[in-house]
Amino acid sequence: MRFKGMAIALLGAVLLAGCNYKTLPDPALSAKDAEWMALVPAFDVGLEHQRYEVDDPTGEAPGTIIVDTKANFLYFVLPNRKAIRYGVATGAEAYGWTGTATVKRKAEWPRWMPPADMLARWPHLKPTAAAGGLNGGPDNPLGARALYLYEGGKDTLYRIHGTNEPDKIGHSVSSGCIRMRNIDIVDLYNRTPMNTKVIVR
Repeated sequence: MRFKGMAIALLGAVLLAGCNYKTLPDPALSAKDAEWMALVPAFDVGLEHQRYEVDDPTGEAPGTIIVDTKANFLYFVLPNRKAIRYGVATGAEAYGWTGTATVKRKAEWPRWMPPADMLARWPHLKPTAAAGGLNGGPDNPLGARALYLYEGGKDTLYRIHGTNEPDKIGHSVSSGCIRMRNIDIVDLYNRTPMNTKVIVR
């Protein structure tokens, strides 16, 4: 088993090296970030869904965020035809959302309030809503950071956010939001100013 794992890791490294991928350092973390993120279950998402600088496949302007819901990747476009690619979890087929939005709010360790459609599907969340939501922390499904997406001046109720379920990265499992590893949402949050354009397709 150990040999098989090493062989898979080596093959992944060879494939990445051939595709002009560049690994990037982790962002600096506050003491609270480090403490709370250490309490989230550890999970190795694998080489494919880690954070890399890549050749930009989107053709969008620098500073734009593009979410590829079919491949479960998010791109932050850089100058010089480069982009940062992150592995994400996206909406299950029945709950996915596509469109163009703008980041109008940002929050660190945000409070989570289950939306009405989620309460209808999962009544066990009604006590959480009745209590005014769930405070930010390692048990909160929004994770370390959230970017709030608005369309036409209205809150879409969709977010790009961290997660306390890193094992879901790379899958289409959410209620429409875009989930990222906590270390990756911190990195993206630091790069994303207000009014950033977000394209989800």
